[in-house]
Amino acid sequence: MKATVDQDLCTGCGLCESTCPEVFEIQDDVAVVIVDVVPKDAEESCKEAAEDCPVEAISCE
Repeated sequence: MKATVDQDLCTGCGLCESTCPEVFEIQDDVAVVIVDVVPKDAEESCKEAAEDCPVEAISCE
């Protein structure tokens, strides 16, 4: 599974980082993906972060 963040949509709210810190980090007021492949034990929290993103800037596939 890979995660992506649409930098143009992201508002830097930090919800993804608090939900799935293994995958997301806030840098320069936007979220970035800090891993190439989502670890198996973080897949559910990654999906939760994508579902909870208020501006739908995250995808996990």
